[in-house]
Amino acid sequence: MTDTPVRTVFFISDGTGITSETLGHSLLAQFPDARFRQVRIPFVDDLDKAIDCANQIREAARRDGVRPIVFSTLVNPETVGGLRQADALFIDLFEQFIGPLETELGQRSTHAVGRFHGIADSLDYKNRIEAINFAMAHDDGVSSDGELAEADVILVGVSRSGKTPTSLYLAMQFGVKAANYPLIPEDFERNKLPGELHNYRAKLFGLTIAPERLSQIRQERRPNSRYASLENCRYEIDAAQKLMRRENIRWLDSTAKSIEEISATILQAVRLNRPAY
Repeated sequence: MTDTPVRTVFFISDGTGITSETLGHSLLAQFPDARFRQVRIPFVDDLDKAIDCANQIREAARRDGVRPIVFSTLVNPETVGGLRQADALFIDLFEQFIGPLETELGQRSTHAVGRFHGIADSLDYKNRIEAINFAMAHDDGVSSDGELAEADVILVGVSRSGKTPTSLYLAMQFGVKAANYPLIPEDFERNKLPGELHNYRAKLFGLTIAPERLSQIRQERRPNSRYASLENCRYEIDAAQKLMRRENIRWLDSTAKSIEEISATILQAVRLNRPAY
């Protein structure tokens, strides 16, 4: 057992909290030996809610015996003041970045609550929603030849190698239309890709995974089945990699990589230059 105390980390926002949580996670990941209990509190858009957050922070400090860490993207000075009534390490993401930007741009920011959410009417937002719908409609090989023409990328790999979550992440974060296709025993027996995929070779990207990890994942879905057996997983992974080499498909081992790393590699490989939202 480690003697390192568990420290509560709060991600507090006047919106969904995704921005503060995303940046906060990136910073906390630099301290792998620390132990954190994470709490996201969204929609803190008035003083009463800020004071309630301050009370939760105080309670966490009493429970943990160490002061909490707070990542905040609140912009209203009144709610910020209410939040800061508690004793914590406050990392105010807007305070850190808005001031230097105001100086550099020579103008004041709006300091408007929920300003980011104005993208709801933008073309980028609509493209992202369309991409999410596309990923869900073209999951696990449910695509016709004509529909695949709309895909920005087509992920291939054995069942449970990470194709679906990667497709959805690409859609949600980058507005990328990603279809995915499972490689099945019939494909290995023919030692070639299904006919419809040959027309879109430039869009293909493969995912593979360590057989031991694949077996573990499949055991959760179908315990004690041949599908989940280590022997079968080794066969499928080996056959899939041989097929991808034969077909000259770029591929990546997803075993020890985060979905963010996988997605960034795919974007670079298929030359998709998309902004993150």
